[in-house]
This record gives sequence, C-alpha cells and structure tokens, in this order.
Amino acid sequence: MEYQYPIDYSWSTEEMIDVVKFFEAVEKAYETGIERDHLMQAYRRFKEIVPSKAEEKTICGEFEETSGYSSYRTIKKAKESASGQRIIMES
Repeated sequence: MEYQYPIDYSWSTEEMIDVVKFFEAVEKAYETGIERDHLMQAYRRFKEIVPSKAEEKTICGEFEETSGYSSYRTIKKAKESASGQRIIMES
C-alpha cells in the first residue's frame, strides 16, 4: 500500500480505526474478495461516523483517487447481492 487513508482529525481514535477498517474491506473486495455481510457491517459503521452524503462522497472520492478502488461501486454491488455472497470487484 503506497497511499494514506482519508482521515478527519476531529474523529476519535476508535472512529478513525473503524473508517480505516471500512476502506480495508473495500480493498479486500478488489484484491481477494470479501463476504458481503462483513463489508456491509463495515459500511454501516462508516455511515455512523460519516452520516452526510456529501462528506461520504468527498472522503470516498479521496480514497478512490489515491487507491484506484471505488467504495461507491463496491457498496452498490454489495447492496445488489444477497446475504452470504462473496463480493469480488474487478479493477
């Protein structure tokens, strides 16, 4: 990994860790695949920390710009998938 995760320094340490876990789940979807329910659990926690759609778009956009991984497309695919399925994204 040659990039940094987008972090808001007003978040608590626990919130920063949970946001990083969400981005790691997105990475995993691209690199090896991830269980849909695990990804959605990480996303729900991310949305507790970042409830604003505008802020989510900004943060996820920063992540995609540096990593090449789209949180938006990953979550969209997960929402369209059934519980228990594996989410595998293609770069």
